[in-house]
Amino acid sequence: MKKKITLIGAGQIGGTLAHLIALKGLADVVLFDVAAGLAKGKALDIAQSSPVNGFNVNLSGTDNYQDTKNSDVIIITAGVPRKPGMTRDDLLGINLKIIKQVAEGIKKTSPNAFVICITNPLDVIVMALQKYSGLPKNKVVGMAGILDSSRFIYFLSQELKVPVNKIKSFVLGGHGDTMVAMLGSTEVEGKKITELVKEGKLTKERLAQIVDRTKKGGAEIVKYLEKGSAFYAPAASGVEMAESYLKDLKKQLPCAVHLNGEYNTKNIYAGVPVIIGSRGVEKIIELNLTPDEETNFKKSVESVKDLFDAAKKIDPELK
Repeated sequence: MKKKITLIGAGQIGGTLAHLIALKGLADVVLFDVAAGLAKGKALDIAQSSPVNGFNVNLSGTDNYQDTKNSDVIIITAGVPRKPGMTRDDLLGINLKIIKQVAEGIKKTSPNAFVICITNPLDVIVMALQKYSGLPKNKVVGMAGILDSSRFIYFLSQELKVPVNKIKSFVLGGHGDTMVAMLGSTEVEGKKITELVKEGKLTKERLAQIVDRTKKGGAEIVKYLEKGSAFYAPAASGVEMAESYLKDLKKQLPCAVHLNGEYNTKNIYAGVPVIIGSRGVEKIIELNLTPDEETNFKKSVESVKDLFDAAKKIDPELK
């Protein structure tokens, strides 16, 4: 039996996800969008590339949740993307309403799915989604850490003139300005980044600038595009999570997950390294943080809490 992935939202990320999933032959794809024509048009366009690319995947578009039923994986990108000058938090009110409808649709049609959320403001939206849907916490995760890590590794590779596959790193915490780059765990060709700084290969100031550019990675792209936000890298990151779940790869990936005491944090979604396998989030990896990293992680969690408090004011049902 072929697996089934439903993509909720057929915008730029949704369409790119559908294309990547088809190229990998990962699963049949249902593109869902309230604008049914958009979902149907993109599905048909990608399907027509199958003879060229040699994939054998069913693609369809719909605006009816019934067509998505019994999905193995659901990836949610529905929502309004950021516009220039808009913060992730401005999006909160608009996207909470959308996520509530999505949660109801999923609960009725695919209660056993592994659900990946990409909609911003990420950490709060994924938390709201879990509360609205009542799905198990280990099956509802947010995609942010893979994207932030990927951006950070890319910027480092450009700066140090080293291929991306020779760099290991990841980020913790919320998605956005409070993310924590794990410099203590960052290695370039097997060498700790802190050693490279000591050797003078990279100045502390330059490293700080790269971290800052990573935090604002999304906003930089929004500024260039003028209409819309990043979609290629976010889609690639979402597919990596889906693939680890469907193929039981047990990859260690930084994702926004529900913490229940780990990292001295309770009842909040935040980005940490986890193992994703066929049971969803199978393990949360607890790292030893440096005092600096711990302080920054706490700050990050506090900002997610503050934003979730704002969400509760918008919709008391989240209490």
